[in-house]
Amino acid sequence: MTKFKFELVSPESVLASKDVEMVVVPGIDGSFGVLAEHSPLLSSLKPGVVEVHNDNNDVDKIFVAGGFAEVNPSLCTILAEEAVNVEDLDRSELESKISDLSDDLNTYSDDNHKLRKTERDLIIVKAKLQAVTGNLVI
Repeated sequence: MTKFKFELVSPESVLASKDVEMVVVPGIDGSFGVLAEHSPLLSSLKPGVVEVHNDNNDVDKIFVAGGFAEVNPSLCTILAEEAVNVEDLDRSELESKISDLSDDLNTYSDDNHKLRKTERDLIIVKAKLQAVTGNLVI
């Protein structure tokens, strides 16, 4: 299979910069796969997992909280708001954060800005938990 360059950059670091066979990206309108010679594309990202397919069916899974993907025939670049390897996520820590954020929702009912931020944080943490467990978190 023909390879192409993949780069994933977050504000903290460059998480990936390598030649890969395929990347599956959580686009805002649905996930999409990228192979070498892909048509040019620009997409917003939703919280979810980027699957990076390497040699020998090896797949790296990286959670992104949002951002943008730019694709051209020889390069796929993801600029992520936040990115972390799925294997580095801790299920019990995420479950605890979900509980805390759910409690905070009631506290911020009079502060629209804090309420929206807490709702967004809750969506991201639930998506992280889904990435770890493979189950939809409601």
